[in-house]
Amino acid sequence: MGTPDFAVPTLQTLVEHKYNVVAVITAPDKPAGRGQKLNQSPVKEYAAAQGIPVLQPTNLKSEAFLDELRGYNANLQIIVAFRMLPEVVWAMPALGSFNIHASLLPQYRGAAPINWAIINGEKETGVTSFFLKHEIDTGDLIYQERVPIKDEDDFGTLYEKLKHTGADLALRTVQAIERGEVQPQPQVVTSETKHAPKIFKDTCEINWNQPAGQVRDFIRGLSPYPAAWAKLNGKTFKLFKTEVVQDVAYTSEPGTIHTDNKTFLHVQTAAGALSILDLQMEGKKRMSIQDLLRGYNFNA
Repeated sequence: MGTPDFAVPTLQTLVEHKYNVVAVITAPDKPAGRGQKLNQSPVKEYAAAQGIPVLQPTNLKSEAFLDELRGYNANLQIIVAFRMLPEVVWAMPALGSFNIHASLLPQYRGAAPINWAIINGEKETGVTSFFLKHEIDTGDLIYQERVPIKDEDDFGTLYEKLKHTGADLALRTVQAIERGEVQPQPQVVTSETKHAPKIFKDTCEINWNQPAGQVRDFIRGLSPYPAAWAKLNGKTFKLFKTEVVQDVAYTSEPGTIHTDNKTFLHVQTAAGALSILDLQMEGKKRMSIQDLLRGYNFNA
């Protein structure tokens, strides 16, 4: 069960290791683009290419869907980046249902674990396999794999690493369940446990009243999607790549722009300044700061 491309490597790994994937459950096709053409999920595209039956229920509790699901007689269900399941679904297989989550649970339970780990300046994250239970992301842990977060990582690069690490962990988990070797452990939540709530457009607005390093982590945690944004010179810009200014100390208010309108754009924060390297002005394409400054003047 999965929808975005994050789930495809797990499905592909199971197929390539000759596991009998009897069916795939994914989101219904959605209209997209100017022509509102129906788009298939990446998981559906891969499954269809492999000749695997695809189910796309709009209601996970409907009797018609539940009857169809029972008909496949699966002994194990694997969930990667899908929606919350009712108990009647996750309790169906004899061997249970396990999920692959892109964090080291119980840290970063929620919809956006990759984003929030970077935004919070973590140096390490990972993936977790766990058995499902009622509350989301709270089930007993099976395995975890740690992945370092490098200083140059952003959401996009870490997403790519974790989706492949998750596929390897899913295979390891299936093999252990097959051998009867799993010993699930309950999650232990403490006052240090952080959460990963869903991100909205308002969440993505940059707050310059924070230190430069913290603002940089915020920007890379949302890059390239959904992208951090700010009003600069009266226009909305999405910011994708920045670095902390090392050689200049400004004394201006947070949010103040400093630029020669040729080679650099610096924005003052609560402590230090950020050099903007890669950005997108409203109505324009994404470009480097030098390319933008060839046709746009911040003092005009």
